[in-house]
Amino acid sequence: MQEVYDEYLTRRNFLIDQLNQIPGVFAPAPTGAFYVMVELPVDDVEKFCKWCLTDFTYEGATIMMAPGTGFYTNPEDGRHQVRMAYVLNKEDLGKAMVVLRKALEAYNA
Repeated sequence: MQEVYDEYLTRRNFLIDQLNQIPGVFAPAPTGAFYVMVELPVDDVEKFCKWCLTDFTYEGATIMMAPGTGFYTNPEDGRHQVRMAYVLNKEDLGKAMVVLRKALEAYNA
């Protein structure tokens, strides 16, 4: 069990570090989950998440996220947040962060 715990802790710390290096993104470290709520610099995360899946690719890849609106009693509270799980290995998380950075740049251009 310790190996699994250590692996998820490594993934969490890596993801949080990578997210917080993206301009305008804020991701606090969760303390008991395998996901993080991430504040994104977009007008509407539901539109952004859909756009990522339907209209955006970077080097043949895109990113799938859960809009934060569905995780709050008042959906407006999650309008600028997405929920991201860190269940992928560190290498794939790193690739996903590159894709997210490029998606944000393209979407906000």
